[in-house]
Amino acid sequence: MAVRGYATSRGRALIDRRLYLPEHSWCQDTERRRTAGIPGEARFTTKPRLAGQMIAAALDAGVTASWVTGDEAYGQDPQLRAALEALGTGYVLAVACSTRVWINSSRTPVRADTIAGRLPATAWHRQSAGAGAKGPRYYDWAWIQTGTGDHRHLLIRRNPVTRELAFYLCWSPTPVPLSELVRVAGIRWCVEECFQAAKGQVGLDHYQLRHWTDWHRHITLAMLALAFLTFVAASTTLARPADPDYPARSSEPIDLAVPEIRHLLAAAFNQPPQSTARLLHWSNWRRRHQTTARRSDYRRRLADASSA
Repeated sequence: MAVRGYATSRGRALIDRRLYLPEHSWCQDTERRRTAGIPGEARFTTKPRLAGQMIAAALDAGVTASWVTGDEAYGQDPQLRAALEALGTGYVLAVACSTRVWINSSRTPVRADTIAGRLPATAWHRQSAGAGAKGPRYYDWAWIQTGTGDHRHLLIRRNPVTRELAFYLCWSPTPVPLSELVRVAGIRWCVEECFQAAKGQVGLDHYQLRHWTDWHRHITLAMLALAFLTFVAASTTLARPADPDYPARSSEPIDLAVPEIRHLLAAAFNQPPQSTARLLHWSNWRRRHQTTARRSDYRRRLADASSA
């Protein structure tokens, strides 16, 4: 299964899906295809190619997206990267440590982890990749221009505690600062959270289907349910200060999130139904308790970042 997530500052949801069919066990098995109702025009397509199709379809439908991010399965595919550049859509795609890139001083491509080992201490900058469940996600970041274009970089992330490294190939149609690439790299966490919400809250993976049409119906309904919950969450979110350490000092209840809204809806439709006042009372109590935990987490993360 290949599913495309869409993330903005107001929320994230799933907006498209494709069923990945293994080449030998499905695509070349005529009887199995007939039993499962797979259309004759469906052919074997790699997951990166499916991703490219979904991105192009979203852009054609008027969905605005300045960036694409994804894991190594997509970052390692040169055809996907080329397709995004042709569309004029920037990308920050994870790649393996063994990925070789061209840098100005090298006569041959150099492994990404080799480049990371040669960087001086001054090349690393501590920045947050965005707010996580327990506060800002601070990492050390470095970037190196690659290839012949001014807008092509190798982005390197280093965990300040474990020293674990992660690598990204980046391209943008216009110059961008390091902070923008860091922000996009961090958005991938939002997409992963979206998948978790879809599985845990609306049953995206709760099926035992073996038919083409049935699978698409189930996945589409799950995506629709998640989009509805995301819209409700976004419509109830209050304006917050842009200050990144605001959660560390705020005593306000956290915003209504997708799990809380699903919980309230489920409780409202249970028999016997609970009163609205009781539901809201318990929701406020839970969210205030979560605020206390979040404030403590943020203060600890901020203190760790300032002392490092």
